[in-house]
Amino acid sequence: MIYSKIEGTGKPLLIIHGFLGMSDNWKTIGTQFAADGFQVHLLDLRNHGKSFHSDEFNYEIMAQDVFDYCNANNLEKISILGHSMGGKTAMLFAANHPEMVEKLIVADIGPKFYPQHHQIIFEALNAVDFSLKPSRAEVEEIMSHYITDFGTRQFLLKSLYWKEPGQLAFRFNLAVFNLNRDEIGKPLPEDAVFNKPTLFIRGGNSNYILDDDFPKIQQHFPDSRIETIPNVGHWLHAENPKMFYEMTSLFLK
Repeated sequence: MIYSKIEGTGKPLLIIHGFLGMSDNWKTIGTQFAADGFQVHLLDLRNHGKSFHSDEFNYEIMAQDVFDYCNANNLEKISILGHSMGGKTAMLFAANHPEMVEKLIVADIGPKFYPQHHQIIFEALNAVDFSLKPSRAEVEEIMSHYITDFGTRQFLLKSLYWKEPGQLAFRFNLAVFNLNRDEIGKPLPEDAVFNKPTLFIRGGNSNYILDDDFPKIQQHFPDSRIETIPNVGHWLHAENPKMFYEMTSLFLK
C-alpha cells in the first residue's frame, strides 16, 4: 500500500506530487484544505517518498495504486489534485474510475506525450556516490555542478535522508527511474475520457501546457477549463501558493 498523510475531516481530497517529489511538498496547501473542511490524503506514489520501491513503474500501475489505496481506506467518492506526473496519474485514474471521482484538478501537465527533458537532473543525481558517505553539503555541492537553479536543487534535496547513522540516501528509487525514463513522458491513452468537471492550471512561464494543447485536453476532458497563473513556472503551487489555493478551492466548492 502506498504511504499517505491524512489530515482533517470532511470530503476526501487526494493530492498527488510530481516526479521526484513526495507528499511533504504539498503539506502547506494540504493543511489549508483540511482547515477548509476536507479530509486531505497526501500520497507518496510508488518509488517516491516513504512508499515502497518496485521495479514496475508506469502510469497504469500508479493509477492502480491509487485505486487500491481508495479501496483500502473506504473512499468511494473523492476529488483529486495532481501535479505534473501526479497530474497524469490523476487523469488516468479519473478516466478509469469516473464513478469514484467528483472533480479533477491537474497542475501544469497535459495528456500529451512529453519528450525526455530531465537529462541534467539525472546526471546530477547519478553523480552522487553514496558509497563515499558524503555529507548533505557535499551532495549539494556535487549537484550544483549540474543544476544551477537553487530552487530545483532544494526540491531534490528534500528527498535526501539518513538511511542509517552516517549514511545518506535518496528516498526515491533512482535505479528504477534510470531504467524507465521514457515512462514519465508517455501520453494518456487515446480512448481515456473523463466527462466530469476538470480544472487545468498552468504556469504562465511554463511550457508544459501550450495553447495548441487545448483541443487535445478538450478531447479527453470535455467538461474542462484551463486557468493560468502568471509569472510562475512548473512549480506553480510553490511559486504562487495563494493564487493556486484560491483557484483550486473555488473550483472544489
